[in-house]
This record gives sequence, structure tokens and C-alpha cells, in this order.
Amino acid sequence: MKKLAIASALLSALALTGTANAYQAEVGVTAGLVDPDNSSTKGIYGVEGTAYFKPVQTRNAPLAEAAYLDRASNVNAQYAYSKVDDVKLHNYSAGVEYFVPNSDFYLGGDIGRQDMKFKHDSNFNTTLYSAEVGYLPAPGLLVAAGVKGYHNDDHDRTAPSLRAKYVTELANGQDINLEAGATFGNIKDYNLAADYYLDKTLSVGADYYKQDLLDNREFGITARKFFTPSISLEGRVGFGKVNDTDYNSYGLAAKYRF
Repeated sequence: MKKLAIASALLSALALTGTANAYQAEVGVTAGLVDPDNSSTKGIYGVEGTAYFKPVQTRNAPLAEAAYLDRASNVNAQYAYSKVDDVKLHNYSAGVEYFVPNSDFYLGGDIGRQDMKFKHDSNFNTTLYSAEVGYLPAPGLLVAAGVKGYHNDDHDRTAPSLRAKYVTELANGQDINLEAGATFGNIKDYNLAADYYLDKTLSVGADYYKQDLLDNREFGITARKFFTPSISLEGRVGFGKVNDTDYNSYGLAAKYRF
């Protein structure tokens, strides 16, 4: 049950028409369900926020990728809550992304905490952290390397990480986002993601991740729509397995920019 609880916590941490508007902050609320086989459905609820050091210029970029393409440095934070049987799960995280001015270098880092509160057992808490250095060798392309780790009463592990992200406009005038990441050594995780932008306000996509430590893997289908330059709604349906338990997950996120 602990692995399913941790997987639900991670899911909650992952997780509302023009193109010329600037914004300097984005806030959002999330809600989701995890529906495992042979067990009751679990609810997940969260809030998140990002503040940018200067206004983000959306220009003619896909609205979902505006901050990345504008190389907008920021600080961000998230909180999520869920309950799995008699276990209450709290997830906190805070991070920073810094695009070094007048250069192609990038710095990023975050720290988080997962608190698992058992009704009939002692609490189990995990601290997570990461740091990375990146370089943007071409427009829309980021390659970053760093370290990821976690600490709890059972383990204290740190491992090297590598990831890449590429956003580009296709010959038909539409856009695509491709992402890949992996952690090596004693933490063997990897993830893949792709988004296809039907226009600057609407995307559909798919993702897959595997977490070796939790024996957890999941495939997801996503979509996001901006109804105005400031308001968007995002949805995801996932099909996963943790240890020997299959589950489906469903999530919605409403976000507002200002």
C-alpha cells in the first residue's frame, strides 16, 4: 500500500485568443482521481503558482510554451493533498528556473517534501531535491544535466540526471513540443512527452514515465485549451501500474495568468 500511496503523491505533484498579451504570474487549481483495481477511488487536490522576474511576451508562440520560448526566469511552488485508505498525503515543492541574461545558459533547482500520515502507524516523510545546469544551443532547444535525490528513513540517494526539451514550428505552421529525461545510477527513472499544437491555443499530447524505485510506470494522454490568453483548462487520462496494481488516473487543471 505504501508504494501506491507514494505513487498517488507523485501524481498529485505532477498533478485553467490572441497571442500578443504579456503576463507575469500564473496560478492554478488541480483536481484528480486515482482508480486502482480492487480498491476504492482516491481524490487528489492541489494548488500551484509561478511568478516571473519580468513580463512574459507571448508573441506568436503557442501559449502553453510562451514562458519557455521567452526564456522567462521564475520561481514556482505547488501543494497537493490526497488520501489513500487510512493514509493522508501532503506534497510541497518550490523551485526556481533562471535563464542567464545575454547568454544561452540555464540554471534550475527545486526542493520538495512528501508527508505520509498513517492512521495506525508512524508517519513517513521524504525530502526530494534536484539541481541542473543547461544550455540552449538552438532556438527552442534546451539540454540540461544535473543531480536528483531524496532522503527518508529508509534511503538517502543521489543520482545524475539528463533531460532535453525542444519546441519548434513545423512546415505547416503548427508547433510541436518534445521532451525526454532520465536519471541514472541508483535512481533509474525516465520520462518521455510530446505535444502537438493544433493552433496557438490548443494542444493534444501523450507522455510516459517509469520510476524504478517504486516499480511504477504510467502512460498518459493530455490536452490543453486556452479560452482566452489568460484562462486555460488542461486534462489528462493516465493508465498505470504500481508494483502489481493496475490503475487509471484522471486529472483537470484550471489556470489563470495575469
